[in-house]
Amino acid sequence: MIPFLDLRSINLRQRQEFHQALDRVLDSGWLILGQETQAFEAEFAAYCGAKHAVGVANGLEALHLVLRAWGIGPGDEVIVPSNTYIATWLAVSYTGATPVPVEPIEATCNIDPARVEAAITPRTRAIIAVHLYGQTADMAALMPIAERHGLKVLEDAAQAHGARQHGRRAGTLGHAAGFSFYPGKNLGALGDAGAITTDDAALADQLRVLRNYGSKVKYHNDVIGYNSRLDELQSAFLRAKLPLLDADNARRGEIAAIYDRELAGIPGLTLPTVATGCEPVWHLYVVRHARRDDLVQALAVAGVGTVIHYPVPPHEQSAYDGLGLVHGSLPIAERTHAEVLSLPIGPTMLDAQVAQVVAAVRRALA
Repeated sequence: MIPFLDLRSINLRQRQEFHQALDRVLDSGWLILGQETQAFEAEFAAYCGAKHAVGVANGLEALHLVLRAWGIGPGDEVIVPSNTYIATWLAVSYTGATPVPVEPIEATCNIDPARVEAAITPRTRAIIAVHLYGQTADMAALMPIAERHGLKVLEDAAQAHGARQHGRRAGTLGHAAGFSFYPGKNLGALGDAGAITTDDAALADQLRVLRNYGSKVKYHNDVIGYNSRLDELQSAFLRAKLPLLDADNARRGEIAAIYDRELAGIPGLTLPTVATGCEPVWHLYVVRHARRDDLVQALAVAGVGTVIHYPVPPHEQSAYDGLGLVHGSLPIAERTHAEVLSLPIGPTMLDAQVAQVVAAVRRALA
């Protein structure tokens, strides 16, 4: 069986480094908001090219806390992609604001800047641009739109650790960015973890207060805050993994190139499109096919693990029935979610395994 993502092989490469990280934390006696988190924040900010990084509990909280720090709340609207993981929408809902879905450019599956501008109303306060599957959204088009309308732009970079657009890394393309270090991400912790990057010093200071019960000084609470802190142990693990990120991303790129070459020309199979100026990190390699579910079954029989990212768009989840977005209201997202399939891709995949995946897809669609 070829797993969709072999986290065991990925993490066992650094067994010794993880034990050393654990020993450092145990020896320090400091488990929350200590030297490991401070060091990781500095190292991750430098990696992204941002001035500040603020460690938080997870990727959803990274998005939520930025929106709260910007003062977004009830009565406000935040533009979100129609096709994304539901966490993007939940971050808006947590503030009491309303998520306003905008359809994607179908070729890249990322939010369409032209449709974004058409969706702006007097209540719009911000745009969340998701870098879906590891390819950056069209920030070069989105940022001027935001500037014209006085809006903030938040990158949802949960799938884009190290991705670039016109030479700049994700995390530096908007006013702030939220990252997830969920174990399956390109830079994955050994549990839940997240971070925010920004060049805005005042925002970074505000986020450090919000993540820690609204407190700058222990037992003195300036605002109503949250318990959303990146702990020392996960920080230490992430410090161990960060130096491997570029090499791991490069290996993902090699596998994507093989898929591009070997799966090209199969009738009915749509391969990923990379936009001009983008350097994706291939968090996911997502193909599309009208008979997606049949392809899933055929690959399972052949011993190839796949995952659907994502089977149900947010507006068709029961959680968002209140928005009144019936089936057919967002047809591009609905069609995308009905057709997409993620093939195995990961930094420890062997060429022989990649060849098996290719052969299985070709047989299934012959």
